[in-house]
Amino acid sequence: MFGLGWPEVAIIGIIALAIFGPKKIPEMGSALGKTLRGFKDEMKKPTSEQDEPEQDNL
Repeated sequence: MFGLGWPEVAIIGIIALAIFGPKKIPEMGSALGKTLRGFKDEMKKPTSEQDEPEQDNL
């Protein structure tokens, strides 16, 4: 995972816990999950620009 070992991941987790607190981290994870899910859904949805062929205005 990005060249990080378990000791480095644990240190990052402890620092995040100290900065944000135990109640804020699950809220941040939930918000991140919703954001990623919304982004994924938007990427799958076709846009009107892709559905319609280009029309030249002569």
